[in-house]
This record gives sequence, C-alpha cells and structure tokens, in this order.
Amino acid sequence: MKHSSYFLLLLVSCTSFLVTDSSLRAQEIERVSANCTECHSTQLIIQNSGSKAVWESRIRWMQETQGMHELDSELEESILNYLAANYGQKDSSRRSPLAQNLLPANPYENDNR
Repeated sequence: MKHSSYFLLLLVSCTSFLVTDSSLRAQEIERVSANCTECHSTQLIIQNSGSKAVWESRIRWMQETQGMHELDSELEESILNYLAANYGQKDSSRRSPLAQNLLPANPYENDNR
C-alpha cells in the first residue's frame, strides 16, 4: 500500500507538471504570435532560423527601421527564448550538393572551338 501511494503521488506530480508546462508553452506561443504577426505572417518566422543573438538583432532591426514598438523586457526575453528554441540556428540552410553522376554535362568542358 505504501508503494502505491508513492506511485500515485508521483503520477499526480508528473501530470501537474505536464499540464503546467503545456499551459506555459501555449502562453509563450500566444505571446510570440500576438507580437510577431502584427506586421507579417508566421510563414516568415518559420522560414528563418537563428541563435538568440540573431533573433535579437532582427528585433532591433525591425525596431530601428520598420517602426516596431519597444517590447517589455520580460516579454522580449520570452519571445527570444521561444524563437531560439523552436527556430534555432541550423547547421546549414542549403541542401547538400548533388553527386557528380547526377549533374548534367557541362557544355563548356572540353569545348575545342
């Protein structure tokens, strides 16, 4: 009986954490959406990536050149954390080069004209 009580307590704690975590995540997404989609679509956001510093530089650029309003520091931090976590820096934004055998013939190679 003692073990089942501990298990029940653990289960309730984990469930509570998951509900709280998903609620906080939903609030974070709402904050980003409400602020970032005032001027552009979410498609623009998901096409980009970057570290927290890169996202911050983009916010500063929008504030300096596009008339974006000043963000409360707590809100800005939340937005930056969300963007860096979900649209973080990619290793590469280009596809790998094609294998040589898949490339078309180069019309300028071996041209003895």
